[in-house]
Amino acid sequence: MSIAAERSNGPFGARVTGVDLSRALSEPEIARVRALWLQHKVLAFPGQAMCDDDLERFTLAMGGFGDDPFFDPIDGRENIAAILREADETSPLFAENWHSDWSFLDHPPAGTCLLAVDILSTGGDTLFADQQAAFEALPDGRKAYLRWLTAIHSAQLAYAPEGTYGERDQGRSMAIRPNETARETRTHPLVQKHPETGAECLYSTLGYIIGIEGMEQSEAIALLSELAEWQSREEFIYRHKWEPDMLVMWDNRAVLHKATGGYEGHRRELHRTTIAAWQP
Repeated sequence: MSIAAERSNGPFGARVTGVDLSRALSEPEIARVRALWLQHKVLAFPGQAMCDDDLERFTLAMGGFGDDPFFDPIDGRENIAAILREADETSPLFAENWHSDWSFLDHPPAGTCLLAVDILSTGGDTLFADQQAAFEALPDGRKAYLRWLTAIHSAQLAYAPEGTYGERDQGRSMAIRPNETARETRTHPLVQKHPETGAECLYSTLGYIIGIEGMEQSEAIALLSELAEWQSREEFIYRHKWEPDMLVMWDNRAVLHKATGGYEGHRRELHRTTIAAWQP
C-alpha cells in the first residue's frame, strides 16, 4: 500500500494512511512523509500502534531532536515529554493560548510530534492556524510594513518563576520546570520565509513575543494584539479531532496551535517530541 494523504475538512491539514510508523521507514517513505508535511502543514496518522521507541525513531527520521526547555522528560527518556492531565486535575488547561513551540530559542524547532497514549475520542481538540495564509491575505501595504519588523521573543510570561507555569501554578500533573533562563530574549523577523518552501509566514504571536525592536512598548503591544486577532481568524483555522492510537505532527514554522478542553473528569496523556530546526 502506498502512502496517501486525504485533505482534512479544514483549510489545511491531512490524514495520512498507507504507512506503519511502528517500523523503520525507508528513505523514499521518509521523503514522501516530509513532502506531505510541508504541503499540508499538519499531518495526522491514525491507527498507529506505536511505542516510545517508535516515536523517537520517527522523530529522528523527520529531522532529529530539538531542544525542549522547561519540560522534564518521562522516565527513561531524554527527548519525550508527557502532555498529561489527570482526571481530578483542576489547574488551568496547558497551552490554551496560540503559540509556535519554543519560538524564543535561537534556533526554534521545525516541528512537533504528539502521540496519543491515553485519550478519549471526544474533547481535547487541537486548533491550528495557517500563518502562510494569514500573511497572504493581508493587503500589500501591510505586508510591506510587517516585513521590516523584528519581534522580541521570550518565555518569561509562561516559564519564569512568576509566570503562568511558575511557582503559583500548583497541582499540575505535567513535569514543567520554570526557571530564571525564561527571562532571556531572542529576536526573529516578524515575517519569515519558510526555510524549506520559501513561503512567507507570520511567525509566532503574543505570549512568546513580548515586543518589537525600535518600537515603544505600548505601540508594540497594540500592534501585536491587533495582529493576533488577524492570525487566528476562522478562515485560517483547522480544528483537529483526536483518536486513540493517532500521531500528529505539525510545522511550527507555518502554523500556530492551541489546546482546548472538553474532557474534564478524564485522564489524558500524549507523548511529545520536538523536531529540530532544519539544516540545509
